[in-house]
Amino acid sequence: MPTLDDIWRAAARIAPYAHKTPVLSSRSLNADSGAELLFKCENFQRIGAFKFRGACNAIFALTDADAARGVATHSSGNHAAALALAARLRGIDATVVMPENTVRVKIESVQRLGARIVFCADNHTARIETLNRVVAETGASFIHPFENEQVMAGQGTAALELIREVGHIDVFVAPISGGGLLAGNAVAVTGLCPGAQIIGAEPQGADDAARSFAAGKPLKNVSVHTISDGLRADIGRLNFDILQRCRACILTVSDDETLRALRMIMERLKIVIEPSCATVLAAILKYPAQFSGRRVGVLLSGGNVDFDALRF
Repeated sequence: MPTLDDIWRAAARIAPYAHKTPVLSSRSLNADSGAELLFKCENFQRIGAFKFRGACNAIFALTDADAARGVATHSSGNHAAALALAARLRGIDATVVMPENTVRVKIESVQRLGARIVFCADNHTARIETLNRVVAETGASFIHPFENEQVMAGQGTAALELIREVGHIDVFVAPISGGGLLAGNAVAVTGLCPGAQIIGAEPQGADDAARSFAAGKPLKNVSVHTISDGLRADIGRLNFDILQRCRACILTVSDDETLRALRMIMERLKIVIEPSCATVLAAILKYPAQFSGRRVGVLLSGGNVDFDALRF
């Protein structure tokens, strides 16, 4: 489990490379929710998503010998671009295994950043088999998208920045998929704001985290149907354990609720976000009793929208 000290070290390590992202608020969204909402806008992070924090920390934490062999990962989303950029900044090779049906904008982003892409079938077995072949051929270090302590520590720097800027918060809410984002930030929030509640927002069409917490053990998705393409991964065992220790809870939302929240954020905050991070506002509006009258840190995870696929 990464510690608060690990997150402070990560913050120092990535400081020369990562953006300090803004915190926005909206009087009208506060009125609609009955809470003080403090939006940490990771859509303004490098590569347009929080994932750069974790990938950057993991890559710059490698020894010179390990870094010289390059890095590899499997990702259908923002982790791929984040790893590609962090590797370019350190001057090492990166290979990304991506499903053949990955969103176009994310493929193009990885290609622009100079990483090698190896495509595979759109299933977990194909991802792992292809990744294992790449690692065997290159000797690259595998940087897991979310079940990696250095990645989680890097993600936790977002909440660290938020709390240093705005002070104490009562609730922290972020999207959840594999759980690296929420786990890393949960460690930071509970360390800096003891007693603060940790909440994950999850689509109903990929609700493995909610079912896992209800069952008391990690469960997988049998099928996935959601517009939130960044929230389709199964929760990791390590991430699940950390979130249980931090007493997190999971709130699920429908795609219709997510799209309404997406539109509200674009109209009220005047920023571009992807559907995955609109789940947080959707959850706040759907479950007002969890948030009413409280200071809420709201993490907007990314802004890489495939406008060809998005339909309001």
